[in-house]
Amino acid sequence: MAVSDQQVATLRAFLEGDKPKYNDLLADLDRKSDGLGYSALVTAAFFEAVDRRFSTQSPRADAVDYVADVRSRSANAAEDVDPRIAERLIREVLGDGSTDDVDGRTSASTKLYLLTALTIDADLDAAELDQFLGKVKKMADHMLSRG
Repeated sequence: MAVSDQQVATLRAFLEGDKPKYNDLLADLDRKSDGLGYSALVTAAFFEAVDRRFSTQSPRADAVDYVADVRSRSANAAEDVDPRIAERLIREVLGDGSTDDVDGRTSASTKLYLLTALTIDADLDAAELDQFLGKVKKMADHMLSRG
């Protein structure tokens, strides 16, 4: 199984903040056949975005400060993002800890909030977003091929 162009287009619309296009593309994805690929793509994008923003030597306080900043950006983020889980998701990418005990829905929604903020903060132009999505598609394809 490989990540489809439609899955990449869906994530692109999300990252560009084009809600109508994102909602249309997301509605066209089949939960059963597209769910695993899209989830792998989001996870790969989250890993890459965290890697670009932090280093494995980043102190734990950097994740704490970043999550506090993200939560302060909107009332929805403050309400919807559990700071402990968000911090743990970031630290896990950096090789510190695990989030195996976090349910999939909470993990996915938190990753999407953080991915949005990380992408906005990276201020990617269209070409950079193309490169980012190309890289994370390859990462997701690799993840899927390993099972």
